[in-house]
Amino acid sequence: MSEPITDMPRPALSAGHGSLTRRRFWQLGAAAALTAGSTTLLTGRAAAATAQDYFDTAAELAGDNPILTSLISALTAGFSVPRPTAPAPLKIFDDVAVLSAGWVSATAILTSGGIILIDALNNPTEAQRYIVSGLRTLGADPSTIKYVVVTHGHGDHFGGAQYLADTYGARVMLAPADWNTLAASRPANAPTRDLDITDGQELTLGDTTVRLHHTPGHTRGSVSPIFPVHWQGGAHTAMLWGGTNPPTPTADKQTYLDSVLSFASRMSQAGVDVELSNHAFCDYGLERMAELRRAPNTTANPFVVGTSGAQLFMDVMENMLRGRIAQDQESSSSAAAGMATTTQTAGCGC
Repeated sequence: MSEPITDMPRPALSAGHGSLTRRRFWQLGAAAALTAGSTTLLTGRAAAATAQDYFDTAAELAGDNPILTSLISALTAGFSVPRPTAPAPLKIFDDVAVLSAGWVSATAILTSGGIILIDALNNPTEAQRYIVSGLRTLGADPSTIKYVVVTHGHGDHFGGAQYLADTYGARVMLAPADWNTLAASRPANAPTRDLDITDGQELTLGDTTVRLHHTPGHTRGSVSPIFPVHWQGGAHTAMLWGGTNPPTPTADKQTYLDSVLSFASRMSQAGVDVELSNHAFCDYGLERMAELRRAPNTTANPFVVGTSGAQLFMDVMENMLRGRIAQDQESSSSAAAGMATTTQTAGCGC
């Protein structure tokens, strides 16, 4: 997640975040009604929706669900990235482990043929401390890491990748656009260029196939995976959104929005019912991990949000992006009006 950007008016949110133990997400019926859409909620408002209209719609969709209100906060201009304490490693599914430094996480997909690692934290030290040690704590062998899929070219996601490649022979994967960015900027801990990710690529290891989708916006090469997971004998389908903070240029925000819409469609086709993030403060992920620690044998895994819930997550994201784009346009219009007034005054004064 890139650095916070300049403060702008923040969307109004509902009063409480609620509790997952008191409120086991949203009831599917309510989710289905909300997923009927932002268009319905905008009915009756101004034909040309303002930024606040979209933010209000996002807040209405979110209600008091903490996953969605956390997402709204993370997508709000001026959001300050927290630095929570690193949690202990945890298997959030029978075949998925989260190895977290607190504010950023790596996700290990445990297959019959080895490990596919999604992201690699900030640097070799964190890779050793959280990924290698974390896998061993969970009874997994880090030497079986076969692929490191880097969701995008920011240091908190690629920083430990070369260490894992050098130590265990893992292959490092990144979209070509972000490989090119790393080649041009040459940041610290950047991995040596290895495998390119193509849009829609299927990565199969053992009994598991991960589909990798280009979702540019956060960076030009951001990638979001969809993959199977299992819990208590049940099969589910997970997605992990590859990059959260919207970029500064309005055109790049539009690219981000296009990615949200196309990925939501792909999620629907795949039957995604599990939502994950590589920044767990963006989606109440750390709290959901804590809930699983308290009830490790629960059949109601808090990361399973249902197909309606997964689409609702994307609906909220869509409206926040539309609001951010409208916010940019409103700021530009105000600035242009100010410049016109200043120019006229200066002209008269000459």
